Amino acid sequence: MSGILIVAEHTRGVLADSSADLIGAAMAVKAQLGGPVRVLVAGDVPRVFAEALNRPGVDEILLAQTDNAHFDAAVSEAAVMAAARAHEPALILIGHSASGVSFAAALAVQLGSGFAADVFGIAVAASGLRATRGGYGNKVNVELDFPGKSVVTLTVRGASFKAPEGHGDARITTLPLSLDGIKGRYRHMGFEEAPASDIDVSKAEFILSIGRGVQDEKNVPRFAALAEKLGATLGCSRPVADSGWLPKPHQVGLTGKVASSCKLYIALGISGAVQHQHGMKHVETIVAVNTDANAPIYNVATHGCAMDVFVFADALERCIG
Repeated sequence: MSGILIVAEHTRGVLADSSADLIGAAMAVKAQLGGPVRVLVAGDVPRVFAEALNRPGVDEILLAQTDNAHFDAAVSEAAVMAAARAHEPALILIGHSASGVSFAAALAVQLGSGFAADVFGIAVAASGLRATRGGYGNKVNVELDFPGKSVVTLTVRGASFKAPEGHGDARITTLPLSLDGIKGRYRHMGFEEAPASDIDVSKAEFILSIGRGVQDEKNVPRFAALAEKLGATLGCSRPVADSGWLPKPHQVGLTGKVASSCKLYIALGISGAVQHQHGMKHVETIVAVNTDANAPIYNVATHGCAMDVFVFADALERCIG
């Protein structure tokens, strides 16, 4: 077995961002695994997604025709099984989403493959494929090997890999798919929107993020006002969100959002534990301010300043007027 099979995801006619992220994940190990990279997209009109999925590094796009525009776990499982039997990939990548996790484990059982969920790191070691995911409440990183498995199925956390930019030259083919005996198992009832939020740190280009160094909830409005004056999105570390000082959508990190579009990240009073660093992994420029000169965040910061965040905020406020 060789090559990589990526399972694209779409909802209400919109391709999920994770689909392109999975192509980035495949590129991280394509050279070591060998074989082609194929992207499978199933739906009633799968061809409409072909152009967006035709990224550099993709060799083939497989179109699986179904009779329903909405996600169906049984249909998705059948489509991936058909692609796996036809092309025998060594690695299958699925988004770690509500849709992806609803069939990925069952697929792995059918294939007899290795399996890991919520993966944010993929590599090839001497022993074979190696996946990295969180453990003990995301307090540590766990590396998993799959000895004796010729194929491995992974669900990959969103925004963990950078999608390749540009347009590729993948060939587009139709995947024969039989749905006999599958229809009617599920019925789509509708969509329920997630609670609305006025921010999305994953899309922000400039983030001013606060941690426990701001000391008290009563100080949060000052930094919120500072972020607004600077034209930045206000982010935070997990302790700030867990304490209820800011709503969860503001959290950057392993259990929050990955700042995947951020060009400038100012971290105020954040120690920079591994969970938070995960959320900053794609940031171009990081400015860290922390009184502890040995804080882990200085290992990844572009610029650092070992000083009190309030003194730093005073100086910044004077500069912007």
